[in-house]
Amino acid sequence: MATAAVSPSQMTEAEWEARQQLAACYRVFAMLGWSEMIYNHITLKIPGEDGAFLINPFGLHFSEVTASSLVKIDIDGNKLDESPYPVNRAGFVQHALFHRHLPDAHCIMHTHTTAGMAVSSVEGGLRPANFYACNFYGHIAYHDFEGVTVRDEEGVRLLEHLGDKRIMLLRNHGILVMGKTLPEAFLKHWSLQRACEIQVATMSMGVPLEVSDEVVKVHQRDLHMVQIPGGAGAADFAAMVRLVDKIDTGWRA
Repeated sequence: MATAAVSPSQMTEAEWEARQQLAACYRVFAMLGWSEMIYNHITLKIPGEDGAFLINPFGLHFSEVTASSLVKIDIDGNKLDESPYPVNRAGFVQHALFHRHLPDAHCIMHTHTTAGMAVSSVEGGLRPANFYACNFYGHIAYHDFEGVTVRDEEGVRLLEHLGDKRIMLLRNHGILVMGKTLPEAFLKHWSLQRACEIQVATMSMGVPLEVSDEVVKVHQRDLHMVQIPGGAGAADFAAMVRLVDKIDTGWRA
């Protein structure tokens, strides 16, 4: 069971709201089966605080994370609160790099889902062979596997390979998505995960039918027409949080 590390009285209202949102996200990921033992990470910048972000306490399962147990760290991985929990170096080295250099990367998600790792481990990566894959075709960056991401010098290549994209398949490794908001990043991850799941299923049946570049362009042009007000992913994420609350509301503490 997670132990409270900080209380709302020790922080700004903006930080507590960010903690609640991020804790909810960890519980949603756990509910959807996207956790990986005590590994993987989702980070979120704290509004109004330059160079400060939140990360999961290393040692807790996603289903155990609470708002107060999240660890507040600076861009170099130093703890900025009295949290008793350690931080996974493989988490903050990679995420801090993007938080430092990309002003629009407010939320970053990295997972080792089975489908995400499978698609990142085949020649050609994600192909435009299903509805969700067409959302991303031409907008995904790739980075070759160099081992566990604990070395600062790999950051130069990660940034170079990412370029102007905000979605990356780490080859032989997994999914990495970024968003201007947490709900936006969540929707990207959910859609990419679905694209990967369907590709794995399709390839098990035979040769996929790929959508033409012309149709992909039309599809991407018209995607905004199926979004509802509130910002990218807002309604989707809110729906998932309601489902989590039916299981356990302890993440709010």
